[in-house]
Amino acid sequence: MADKVVKKSSKKVRKMVPEANVYVTASYNNTLMSLTDLDGKVLAQASAGASGFKGSRKSTPYAATITAEKLMEKAAPYGVKKVRVYIKGVGTGREQSVRGLQAAGLELMAIFDTTPKPHNGCRKKKARRI
Repeated sequence: MADKVVKKSSKKVRKMVPEANVYVTASYNNTLMSLTDLDGKVLAQASAGASGFKGSRKSTPYAATITAEKLMEKAAPYGVKKVRVYIKGVGTGREQSVRGLQAAGLELMAIFDTTPKPHNGCRKKKARRI
């Protein structure tokens, strides 16, 4: 009888990322956060809904703080120390998500507001002729 060959699976090696970007989308209904390396590859993501909040509680500042803490728990194996924060949206979790990142022990290098701004809006309806 032939002996079975057992393959040993190697443990996945995570690269160390001392600097990263955090993208925060604060909508009226939820707060979404993703952590990327400087090339834009997503390392971790979190949302208020995934943090256990439902309904109108997802859009609260407290939910944004908890979401930031969850994101940093997921990012711990990467060794992130400094981040640039890109905030988009008008929700109530804007400022609290940044405070949550600071509470997690990160050094904020810069904060950018990438909220889209209207520039002359939609095309007007044609004039009514009576």
